[in-house]
Amino acid sequence: MIKPISSRGTIVAKTGNEIAAEAMRQIEPDVVAAYPITPATEIVQIFSQFVSDGIVKTKYIAVESEHSAMSATIAASAAGVRAMTGTSSQGLCFMWEMLYIASGLRLPIVMVEVNRAIAAPINIHGDHSDTMGARDSGWIQIYSENVQEVYDNIIQAINIAEKTQLPVLVAMDGFIISHCMEIAEIYNDNAVKLFIGEYKPTRYLLDIKHPYTLGSLDLQDYYFEHRYQVAQAMSHANKTILQIANDFNNIFGHEYHLYEKYKLDDAELGIIIIGSAAGIVKMAINELRSKNLKVGLLKVRVYRPFPREYIIKDLAHIKAIAVLDRVDSCSGAFAPLYSDVVSALYSEGITTPKVINYIYGLGGRDINIEHIKSIYNTLNKILLDKEEQYNKINYINLRK
Repeated sequence: MIKPISSRGTIVAKTGNEIAAEAMRQIEPDVVAAYPITPATEIVQIFSQFVSDGIVKTKYIAVESEHSAMSATIAASAAGVRAMTGTSSQGLCFMWEMLYIASGLRLPIVMVEVNRAIAAPINIHGDHSDTMGARDSGWIQIYSENVQEVYDNIIQAINIAEKTQLPVLVAMDGFIISHCMEIAEIYNDNAVKLFIGEYKPTRYLLDIKHPYTLGSLDLQDYYFEHRYQVAQAMSHANKTILQIANDFNNIFGHEYHLYEKYKLDDAELGIIIIGSAAGIVKMAINELRSKNLKVGLLKVRVYRPFPREYIIKDLAHIKAIAVLDRVDSCSGAFAPLYSDVVSALYSEGITTPKVINYIYGLGGRDINIEHIKSIYNTLNKILLDKEEQYNKINYINLRK
């Protein structure tokens, strides 16, 4: 689904990868270090052309691996400059060790991540197994439904990272968004630069007048306290994210929250989802609403930190909920989003909604309106079934 377009910018037709590169051009970070990987290759390919043509003054570092990409980005950020990178799937996995270092050192790095399945078997199409594997690495995670959201989220991510002193990952679904062209609105270069402002690091390694130690050995004496500081920063980040979203809306006319509600306020049946498939859910809702079924959607935008205290107030009145995960935990229990939602509800003593889990779209498998309608129909049957005889975890569009 394409968000409504205001008249404050220029209307363009771009893919997710193209608009990500465009946002990076407008931000003009001091350093970009990257090792291209499908389906994120175009982002750094296009941006490297901007560098080559002298359109931006960014120092582009073509490294030999994704591990090196994050290492170089960490070094640049620690030195006191704006630093960005991009990756996908196995590339994110190769960065694993460095992800924790980036967050543990409180470095405001922004990474554009194109969601793609993790091998094996080898698959280059989109699901959320890569970023969900990194969900507790101390990175803020923001997901995008469409091309417009990719662009807007990247711009906001710069301020979010620098004000929270935490790295931020902006995700989009591989090929579904990264390679599909949509109408979007891009803003004036000067307006974007004014919004993000000049980068003024609070401390950096090349500040010889104020030397400090970074990345030292930290054993039983203080490691616990320092990890606690990262957790506390994450727990307070949502207020900052909301404030930046409000500022963004005032300037550019596009409204964002931690999550989006679609016809949820009076709904009895609800679906919770992340990413591009939210558009299909909205279309199904419109059909079912015409048949007087009270159905709604909650689309999670900011997954980490999980907006627990915000979500529960909007779910308490829903009678039956389906949480759709584009990843399987392989634990024999439940997938990540479902676990977070149920934990949030039960931690506040909200036990009335009947909540079930659906796994969908692994490796880029299609999900369509009929699949979503069937989920709502199942929820309706569960609502009427006093015996509660239903599966808590289900697989949609799986060949058996």
